[in-house]
Amino acid sequence: MWTPKFFKIFAANNNENSASSNPVRDNLISKPNTPQNGSKVSVFGLLRRLMSGNKIDGGSRTEAEEKVYSWLYALAQAEKDIAFEYVRSTERGLSFTEAERRLRENGPNIPIEYTFPSWWHLLWNALFHPFNIILIVLSALSYITSDNPNGCIMLVLVFISVSLRFYQEYSSSKAAMKLSEFLRCPVKVQRCAGRVVQTELIVQVDQRDVVPGDIVIFEPGDLFPGDVRLLTSKNLVVSQSSLTGESGTTEKTADIREDQSTPLLELKNICFMGTSVISGSGTGLVVSTGSKTYMSTMFSTIGKRKPPDDFEKGIRRISYVLISVMLVVVTIIVVAYYIKSHNASESVLFGISVASALTPQMLPLIVNISLAKGALAMARERCIVKSLTAIRDMGSMDILCMDKTGTLTMDHAIMVSNLDSWGSPKEKVLCFAFLNAYFKTEQKYPLDDAILAYVYTNGFRFQPSQWRKLDEIPFDFTRRRVSVILEAELNAKDKNSHFLERLVVTKGALEEVIKICCFIEHADSSEITNFSIEDHQRIINMGEELSNDGLRVLGVAMKRLGKQSSDSSMAYVETVESDMVFLGLVSFFDPPKDTAKQALWRLAEKGVKAKVLTGDSLSLAIRICKEVGIRTTHVTTGPDLELLNNESFHETVKRATVLARLTPTQKLRVVQSLQTVGDHVVGFLGDGVNDSLALDAANVGISVDSGASIAKDFADIILLEKDLNVLVAGVEHGRMTFGNTMKYIKMSVIANIGSILSLLIATLVLGFEPLTPKQLLTQNFLYSVGQIAIPWDKMEEDYVKTPQRWSLKGLAMFILWNGPVCSICDISTLLFLWYYYKANWQLEFGFFHSAWFVEGLLMQTLIIHLIRTEKIPFIQEVASWPVICSTVLISAIGIAIPYTPIGKVMGFTVLPLTYFGFLVVLFIGYFSIGQIFKRLYIMVYKKWL
Repeated sequence: MWTPKFFKIFAANNNENSASSNPVRDNLISKPNTPQNGSKVSVFGLLRRLMSGNKIDGGSRTEAEEKVYSWLYALAQAEKDIAFEYVRSTERGLSFTEAERRLRENGPNIPIEYTFPSWWHLLWNALFHPFNIILIVLSALSYITSDNPNGCIMLVLVFISVSLRFYQEYSSSKAAMKLSEFLRCPVKVQRCAGRVVQTELIVQVDQRDVVPGDIVIFEPGDLFPGDVRLLTSKNLVVSQSSLTGESGTTEKTADIREDQSTPLLELKNICFMGTSVISGSGTGLVVSTGSKTYMSTMFSTIGKRKPPDDFEKGIRRISYVLISVMLVVVTIIVVAYYIKSHNASESVLFGISVASALTPQMLPLIVNISLAKGALAMARERCIVKSLTAIRDMGSMDILCMDKTGTLTMDHAIMVSNLDSWGSPKEKVLCFAFLNAYFKTEQKYPLDDAILAYVYTNGFRFQPSQWRKLDEIPFDFTRRRVSVILEAELNAKDKNSHFLERLVVTKGALEEVIKICCFIEHADSSEITNFSIEDHQRIINMGEELSNDGLRVLGVAMKRLGKQSSDSSMAYVETVESDMVFLGLVSFFDPPKDTAKQALWRLAEKGVKAKVLTGDSLSLAIRICKEVGIRTTHVTTGPDLELLNNESFHETVKRATVLARLTPTQKLRVVQSLQTVGDHVVGFLGDGVNDSLALDAANVGISVDSGASIAKDFADIILLEKDLNVLVAGVEHGRMTFGNTMKYIKMSVIANIGSILSLLIATLVLGFEPLTPKQLLTQNFLYSVGQIAIPWDKMEEDYVKTPQRWSLKGLAMFILWNGPVCSICDISTLLFLWYYYKANWQLEFGFFHSAWFVEGLLMQTLIIHLIRTEKIPFIQEVASWPVICSTVLISAIGIAIPYTPIGKVMGFTVLPLTYFGFLVVLFIGYFSIGQIFKRLYIMVYKKWL
C-alpha cells in the first residue's frame, strides 16, 4: 500500500490515465523555462540542494545537468516497480503502438545531431570576406563607369581567392564525412502485442527508434541505446571509457539501491548511453533517450562558447579602418580632380582607381593560399585539416591540453615485474601467472596478453603442453579474480606408475587474492607457512607503493587439489578458492610512446605548454608525466576542483599541469578558464565522447581517425597517426602561415596608405593627377601579382619559436612608425623631378607619369624585403627564391613598360639613365632609414612582425 503514496510524493495531481505524462520526469528533466507548480519546485529544489551542495561556478553544474542528475539518482534509489511507474512502462515492455507514439513525441534517439556544412554554406563563408566585398563593389563601379578591364581584374582576384578556400574546405569536409559515417546499431527490445492476451516478443530495432519505457536485452559487445535502469544482470561488466576516458571497466548490478553519496558515473544499477558491455548479460529499462540522456548534457554547450577568432576579428577591423580612410581620401581626390577638370566621369573613375589601389586586393588570396599551402603540408604529415583557420590558430597556440591514454602512452599494457611476497623477482610467480593467462578462455583482457608477451619475448619455457585445463572459474566483479584448474601427468620413480597432479591457479586484484590465502611461500626455502598479519601488511604496502608509481598490480596464488584420478568431480567455487598459497604479484604499465618525450620537448621549445587532462587516476597520470618530462609539482583532480570557488578554480587550473579524474564538463571548464581568464590560445587533443565538449570549445580541436565519431565531427584537425610530432610540424606550419600573412598585411597597408597619401599630396600640390586611372590600375595590378609568392617565403627560426598573436594595437603602431618612410621617398622623388629636371609639368605629363609609375612600383615591390625580416635585407637575410624571382620579374616589367609599345599606348615616355641612378640612391637611402626605424621599433616593442 505504500507504493502509491511514495509515488504521489513525487507526482502530485498527475493524470493516471496518461501514458506519456510523467510528472516526475517533467519535473526533473523539463526545460529550464518550463513553469512548475509549487510542490514540484520544492521537490526539485530539495533534490538539487542534496545533489549540488555548495558548489560555486568552477565546479557547479548547469540547471539542465542538475535535472538529469536528479532524475537518474531518483531511479537509482527506487525499487524496480517504482522505476516502471516513473517511465509509465510495464514488466512486459511497451506495445508497438505506444512505442511509435512515444517516438513521434520524443523524436529520434540521438543525443546531438551533427550535420556537416553544406557546399553553399562553405561557399558563402569563403566569399563573405570584407576585402572580397570591397573588390566586388569596386568592380561593379568600374563596370558602371565603363572601366571594364579594371572590373574584370578585380573579379578574377575574388574568384581565385574564393575558389581556393572553398575547394580546400569542401575537400576536407568530404574526407571527414567518410571518416565519421554513422553506423546503424540494432538493439534487442522486449515489446508486447495482442489485444486480449498480450504476448511478450523480442524484436530488433535501430537505436534511433528506442524510446523511454522500452526494455532492452544486452550481451557482450552491445552499446546501451539510452540511459538504462538495470532490471536483471549476470556478471555484467561495462566499459565507460567513452564518457570518462578511463581505460578500466566497471561492474554493474541490478540488485542494489544506490544513495546520494555515490558519484553519478559509479552508480551500479544505472548504465549510460554510449557505454558498452564488455562481458555478462542482462536486461534494463530505458529511462532517458536522445537529448534527455546524461550524454546530452555533455553537449549542451556545443557550438555556443567557441572563442572569437582574433585574426578574423582583426582583419575586419582593419577593413573598416581602410574603408574609412578610403572614403575620406577618395572624396578629397575626386573633388580636387573635378574642380580642375569639371569632368564627373573621369573624376569618379580616378576615385575608383585610388580606392582600388588602397585596398589590399590580394589579402584574401594570400591568406587562402597560405592556409591551403599549410593544409597540403599537413596532409603530407598524414593530417586532415577540416578548418583552414585551424592552421593559423596552431601558430598562436600556447597551451596544448591532451588526454593521457593513447596520446602520451601506447594504449596497451606491458608487464613490468613478477615479485614474490618480499619484493624479489621470482620466476615461479611468473610461471603460474602465465599458466592462468594461457589457459583462461573467457573474458580475455589486455593484461593476459601482456603476460604472454612478456614470457615469450624473454625466452621463458614453461611448457604449457604438459598441462590440461579441467575447469575455469571466470572473472566477476564480486570476486575480482579468475581461477583455472589444471591437471598434469607426473612420472613416479617406478616407471610403471603414473599419478595425476591437480592444482588451481588464481590471479586477480591483490586484496581479493589475499582474502582467499591462508599460506605463504617463502622466497629462499620454498617453505610454506601460515599467512600472518605481518605478511598481509607487508604485501599490501608493497602493492600500494607499486600503485603509487602508476603500476597496476595483480596477485597470484595457487593450491594443490591432491593426487586424484582424472574422473574425480570438481569442487564448487567456494571450496576451490580457499586455503590457497600466496605466491607473489605481477605489475603492469601502459608505457609512454617513444616519440612523446621528444615531441613535448620540441613543443616546449616553441613556447607551447602541455597540460594533461585525463579521467584516469592521479598516481598513474603523474607516473606517465614524469616519464615524458611533464612537470608534476602542481596537480589536482576533478573532485578537488568541484569544491573550489570561482577564483580558486581559475588559479588552480592556471598552475596545474596534471588534472586527473576529470568529467567531460570539467574538461570543458578547464579549457574555457584557460581561454578567458588566462587569455591563452588552447589546443585540445582527444579522441573520445568525453572529449567532445573540450574539442568544440578549444581554439584548435584535434582528434584521430580511430576516435569516436562525435569527437571527429567537432575536431578541426584529424590525425591519421596518433603522434605528437605531427603537432610540432603543425605548429611550425601555423606560425609560418601566420607570419607570411602578417608580412603581407603590414607591407600592403603601409605601402598602400603611403602611396595614396603621396597621390593626395601630389594631386593637391601639382593640380593634376600623378597617374592616370589606367596607369594607377596597371601599377596596382603588377604589384598585386608580385605578392602571390609571399606564401612561399621562409620564416626566421626565432619567429617560429614563440606563439604568435594578432594585435590590432601593434599593427597600428607598426603603421605609424613605418608608414611615413614610404611617403618621404615619394615626396623626395617629387622634389627631385621638380628641381633636377626643371620639367614643365603642364606640357610633359608623360615624363612625370612614367617616373612616378616606375618609382611607385619599385617601392611597393621592394618593401617586402624590408618588412619580412628583423635583419638587414639582402645582407644578413635573403628571401626565398620565389619571392626573389617575383621581385626581379615585376621590377623588370615595370622598368621596361615605358620603353614598349604598351607604354606608349598608356601615355608613358622614355626615362633617362640619370633617373635610374637617382632611384638607386633613393632606395639605398630608403632601406637605410627603414632599417634605423626598424631597430628603434624593435627596441621599444621587443618584436618586429
